[in-house]
Amino acid sequence: MAIVDLVMPKLGESIMEATVLKWLKKPGDPVEMDETVLEIATDKVDSEVPSTAEGVIEEILFGENEVVPIGTVIARIKTKAENNSSNSPAQTAPSASYSETQPAQEAEVVETVKQTTARPQPTNGSAGRFYSPLVLNIAASEGVSMVELEKIPGTGNEGRVTKKDILQYVSGKKSGTGSAQPSVRTSDMVIPVAKVESTQKQEQQLGNYTGNVEVIEMDRMRKLIAEHMVRSKHTSPHVTSFTEADVTNMVLWRNRVKKDFEKREGTKITFTPLFVEAVVRCIKKFPLMNCSLDGDKIIVKKDINIGMATALPNGNLIVPVIKNADQLNLVGLAKQVNTLADNARNGKLKADDTQGGTFTMTNVGTFGSLMGTPIINQPQVAILAVGAIKKRPVVVETPHGDSIAIRHMMYLSMSYDHRIVDGSLGATFLTAVAKELENFNSDREF
Repeated sequence: MAIVDLVMPKLGESIMEATVLKWLKKPGDPVEMDETVLEIATDKVDSEVPSTAEGVIEEILFGENEVVPIGTVIARIKTKAENNSSNSPAQTAPSASYSETQPAQEAEVVETVKQTTARPQPTNGSAGRFYSPLVLNIAASEGVSMVELEKIPGTGNEGRVTKKDILQYVSGKKSGTGSAQPSVRTSDMVIPVAKVESTQKQEQQLGNYTGNVEVIEMDRMRKLIAEHMVRSKHTSPHVTSFTEADVTNMVLWRNRVKKDFEKREGTKITFTPLFVEAVVRCIKKFPLMNCSLDGDKIIVKKDINIGMATALPNGNLIVPVIKNADQLNLVGLAKQVNTLADNARNGKLKADDTQGGTFTMTNVGTFGSLMGTPIINQPQVAILAVGAIKKRPVVVETPHGDSIAIRHMMYLSMSYDHRIVDGSLGATFLTAVAKELENFNSDREF
């Protein structure tokens, strides 16, 4: 027999940890190669982890709802060792002496495998603690020194500092109450005293609601969205600029070609790929809008990957990404938009489908809103919101003078990170997008 380690797989470039949702196997259960062993969740999508070997589940190292760093051993599988000897007693009728010595042989093999594959516990802190790249990145961006980091009580496995721990510390630090709090141990978890007291107060307040109310527990995805929104506001000083665009030519063109487009290409033409097309053109003119901030370094992205915020049937939000949007024509963009939107609504998105975004667009007009003040999708520096298209009487300038006409008008708003994008650049970029939409060629082919 031999022992094979099952590790938490890498699910995307920026994903450093995942939450165990549900174990589909328990110790002692047989498992086939590539058979699903457990379900996990990241801050982007849910996924399944297949077995990397055929055998029996020997040990499960993490429970459900625990957060596990990528690359960590989460379970061990006992497999049958191959025997190359053709006349081995194991391949003939088993004898009494074989059955008596088998446990000792198995233990010896298992011990040998463990000694060969075991790695020392990784540490990257002066006190011998391990910090995930995500925690270190947050510490660097928030100005948390290693000395401070060493003093933060960890609630993760073996007392590790989790993302939630450091964000809570940063939040307390900004409010003037941030310090490394003493901690208490409850079962196998180390919990800061302040957190215990806060939890106790919340429990005392629970149920003290007046009037006719309904208390709804947030699901996991909603909790993650809430955490990301708060983190984005803590990270980036948001500024929002507004403009409007006359999209009459675009609306009339789409109305004219949409039936032929669907018949020829097998997919619908919505406004979203037209908006994405305009954004891509403007990003090429203003590349600083397609970047991220790493400490005091501005990382300008050469790939243009447009995230499109998509509402799910349960009311939650997810942002699938159109990779290399600048290399797709309108038909390609339309197919990508529709495929990603359908997969998002049907729960078929892969982890990679939500990774690598460099700029995000959200269509608040889908729900009837005229405009919005969107929150930046970290670590990007800007997010564009397009509002509902409405017919309005507007003043139109003509060679023969001004006149009032009924036009299809749309508001655009863009929130951007004021650490990198100043008002002049933000407003200029937004105006450029509006001009691209207004100057839409109504005679174009698709």
